[in-house]
Amino acid sequence: MDQLAVPRQRTDGEILASDGKRTIRRHHSWLVVLVADVAGLAWPAALLREGRLPLAAFTVVCLLFFHGGRLYRPHLHLSVLDEMPSLISRSLSAALLGGVGVELLGMRPGTKVFAALALTAIATQPLARALAYRFISGVRRKGFGSRTALLIGTESVSAQLAATLTANPGYGLRLIGLLDAASGDRPAERFVPRLGRLDDLPIILRGYGVEVVLVGFSQSSDARVVEMLRATADRPCEIFVVPRLFEIQPARGLRDHIGAIPVARIRYPRRSGPSWLIKRMLDVVLSATALVLLAPVLAVTAIAVWLEDPAGVLFRQIRVGKDGSHFELLKFRSLKPVDDAESATRWNISTDDRLGAVGRFLRRTSLDELPQLWNILRGDMTLVGPRPERPHFVDRFAAEFPVYRHRHRVPSGLTGLAQVSGLRGDTSIEDRARFDNFYIENWSLWLDVKIILMTVREVCFARGR
Repeated sequence: MDQLAVPRQRTDGEILASDGKRTIRRHHSWLVVLVADVAGLAWPAALLREGRLPLAAFTVVCLLFFHGGRLYRPHLHLSVLDEMPSLISRSLSAALLGGVGVELLGMRPGTKVFAALALTAIATQPLARALAYRFISGVRRKGFGSRTALLIGTESVSAQLAATLTANPGYGLRLIGLLDAASGDRPAERFVPRLGRLDDLPIILRGYGVEVVLVGFSQSSDARVVEMLRATADRPCEIFVVPRLFEIQPARGLRDHIGAIPVARIRYPRRSGPSWLIKRMLDVVLSATALVLLAPVLAVTAIAVWLEDPAGVLFRQIRVGKDGSHFELLKFRSLKPVDDAESATRWNISTDDRLGAVGRFLRRTSLDELPQLWNILRGDMTLVGPRPERPHFVDRFAAEFPVYRHRHRVPSGLTGLAQVSGLRGDTSIEDRARFDNFYIENWSLWLDVKIILMTVREVCFARGR
């Protein structure tokens, strides 16, 4: 390490405790904003003796609209003026809905009174939020609620970030140091000490309890920075990146900035929690249902495979799944049997001369993959995810393409984004890895649904290998 000694590695218990504290601290400020919004929107109801229900409903709808517009996402730069257009437009939409409801249902206090009080609330809500922001900034400047931040990069833009954060504690970030390729004195090192090289990122994140990572302009290549951030994506910290060429592109869509430098929050989808629980429940329900509904197809396919080659119906092979774990994958046999060594190391493609008529049909229609529904049901795989590969080829591809190992951050899938994008059989491994990593970093339940629908299209038009 260049400046500081390697920190003591905290125990898992210490990490869990600190993670819990930082989660509470991060959300405290936005509870303050929520309370301010409720007060700013709901206070006109106190002027009424009866008929408060429409105003209460208006307040709730406004809060939901604000949440949908990501107006409760924590910001570094706090400004009501930046949010004013979104606040006003969403509040007016809620008021319009409320006015229509009051008119249609004939509710008290009547449309005119409701409109007057709603417009009053719309005018006072930004003031209440401004007071909340002023309070939060004051608390941050006193050092309470600040989050531990690490800077990646030592070039001039990184120096500007470090200088701005050092001079303005109201951003709520306490820089502990920076990481970059080893070199002599660099601009950013005048404001914050170097803790080590980029390769030390996992040690620093764990040892110092880093809550925010700022990625400025670095001596390290962008590809290397991306690789290190992917490798530490499971750490509970936020990542902000300075966009390249930010000087000539508008910052309106980024929603946050440090001084005059726009920053984009990197959203790594959580690979646990309610959404992934729903994904697993869908895996169980859909795979079990498919096994029942497709039982006749499975039976006919098994008979056809046996008639072509009585040596065996099912093909079993060790594949690599989530976090490098191994499992036994099931398929209908489409090739004549080979020995274990060849099975583990031969790259079979559609031109293999051992493919019979049945095997070729199974591969073209993807019917050979149907037994993997059992792999999904028992938890080895998921419906949508990167396709699993054999250990021999995982080691080979990972050595050739560094991005390949990152595709094992999630369970393997029966179908995936790479497959429905035409990357099957003897196609570019590097391109497959890129598509798989794109899927992981942009995962949502809707993306899974989209890929399943695209898979149905591929199967119906027999676009298999």
